[in-house]
Amino acid sequence: MTSCLIVDDSQVVRKVTRRMLEDLGMNCSEAENGQAAFDACKDGMPDAVLLDWNMPIMSGAEFLERLRAMDGGHHPKVIFCTTVNDEAQIKRAVDAGADEFIMKPFDRDIMHSKFQMVGLIK
Repeated sequence: MTSCLIVDDSQVVRKVTRRMLEDLGMNCSEAENGQAAFDACKDGMPDAVLLDWNMPIMSGAEFLERLRAMDGGHHPKVIFCTTVNDEAQIKRAVDAGADEFIMKPFDRDIMHSKFQMVGLIK
């Protein structure tokens, strides 16, 4: 079963997203900020990371840069899930290794499409 770490400082977003991804057959875990996500990845690398941009303690961009520098950190598909649509920030995320983007708000069909695009679900 494909594993996904959902990283967002909003508990509501994490729960809604988790429900959608579990309905798509994924095994999900959650982290409330980039530091918690980084610690979770040290314990076990997921197949995918659904990542918010703006979070306390460590931003999504900072997490992504640190993730890609870790042993095995190039394995997870990283999908940014954000309200940020600034071209410079998107370029930074792509340069750091983001695989795809989802703009908030999103629905199950968008989530399915993006995870399909990165090859994690059919």
